[in-house]
Amino acid sequence: MAEFTLPANSKVRKGKTFDATADSANKKRFVIYRYDPDSGANPRLDTYELDMDRCGPMVLDALIKIKNEVDASLTFRRSCREGICGSCAMNIDGTNTLACIKAIEDIPGEVKVYPLPHLPVVKDLVSDLANFFAQYASVEPWLKTETPASRDRERLQSKEERTKLDGLYECILCACCSTGCPSYWWNSDRYLGPATLLQAYRWIADSRDEHTGERLDNLEDPFRLYRCHTIMNCTNTCPKGLNPAKAIAEIKKLLITRAT
Repeated sequence: MAEFTLPANSKVRKGKTFDATADSANKKRFVIYRYDPDSGANPRLDTYELDMDRCGPMVLDALIKIKNEVDASLTFRRSCREGICGSCAMNIDGTNTLACIKAIEDIPGEVKVYPLPHLPVVKDLVSDLANFFAQYASVEPWLKTETPASRDRERLQSKEERTKLDGLYECILCACCSTGCPSYWWNSDRYLGPATLLQAYRWIADSRDEHTGERLDNLEDPFRLYRCHTIMNCTNTCPKGLNPAKAIAEIKKLLITRAT
């Protein structure tokens, strides 16, 4: 019988434990992935016990409390604290989401926090998003036109045309959907992933854009688009409630229509 195991330097070991103060009545444990590339040591799981009567309601509040009061070496990204910037995307309780809008009370038992999966880890909860944003740039996410802009008014849309962008423009590029997609795990070097494809469709669907054919040509590729197998992880994990799988399906439909 074949046995498979991770390489020795990939095994996550048990780390330190930080107990709450003795007078804490409402305790909650947070198990957090820690990795420092400069140390040369394997990743570890540190456990922090907090008094929830002295902590904010969201996972990000707990992370900030840990960094400020318990362990200043903990590293993570955060900015708006309002579910808008996407900076604090991470894997919490087994699901990719935003730490700033994930309520601690919704998680039974201890809270397990990891960086976004299947990306190189820069440090602790910070994943390397360089490839993700390079793919985003490759779809040229801006309005492309040939008609000169009017000097006295904006490029207009009807209400019906504008409605077609709902569910697309709200994407905050947090990468929760792409890093939750098995197809992206396997082919992230060539498959654009759900977030980038949703952004690509946002401009294809825009009535003001005049480069639809060029955009479709750019996507018509066995890997860039067609590695999507409609697994639906992207839609299930999106913290903004968007549907990248539907956007990808719409791109495929447009390519089929164009070919017939």
